[in-house]
Amino acid sequence: MRRFVRDNSLSIFFGALFLGALVGQAIAGHIAFNNDQLAHGEGPVSLWGYVTSSSFGNAVLENWQSEYLQFTLMMMATIWLLQRGSPESKDLDEAGLESEREQKIGSSALRSSPFWARTGGVRTALYSNSLLIVMALIFFGSWFGQSITGWRDYNDNQRTHHEATVSYTGYLTNADFWEATLQNWQSEFLAVGSFAVFAIYLRQRGSPESKRVGAPHDAQE
Repeated sequence: MRRFVRDNSLSIFFGALFLGALVGQAIAGHIAFNNDQLAHGEGPVSLWGYVTSSSFGNAVLENWQSEYLQFTLMMMATIWLLQRGSPESKDLDEAGLESEREQKIGSSALRSSPFWARTGGVRTALYSNSLLIVMALIFFGSWFGQSITGWRDYNDNQRTHHEATVSYTGYLTNADFWEATLQNWQSEFLAVGSFAVFAIYLRQRGSPESKRVGAPHDAQE
């Protein structure tokens, strides 16, 4: 067990943080939701009623989709685009998909390489892009989920205020939807872009996300 925890400590750490933050969000959101309900002369809901509501689902998925968009675009962009001196970038002469020998696939695969990396053809092509495919699917799935829950939550608020509801397609062209969506996207783009630049000049000793402390600013390590 001790070795398992050591070998998986990074995923365990962030998994625990995720669950703790999600539970905290549910509890705080439940309290805030019921305060709003009481302020409008409506009855409170149970914690279970809140976490299964469109309001909670929209709040959660709104952030998920922006995070997975960040990773998806970062993977795609760093195949071809470069940043001199940043550890987030490949070497300046390595832009592109790289050769089979460099990627250790097909005839250049090792005996210990994953099976689909050794078989060639469609399976190797799929495996070669499997991380991007899964990340993109999670992004589009969470974006779709956010749009559905956001639409339902928006219409619930419209009914509360005795105003007209909108269709799903009408909601997708609504300024409220895009304001919330782009609010998350711009913060993710800023965070990723600024980190790539900060990491050229700044260091964190011992972190694989940073270059070595003594590495020159223009080094690509």
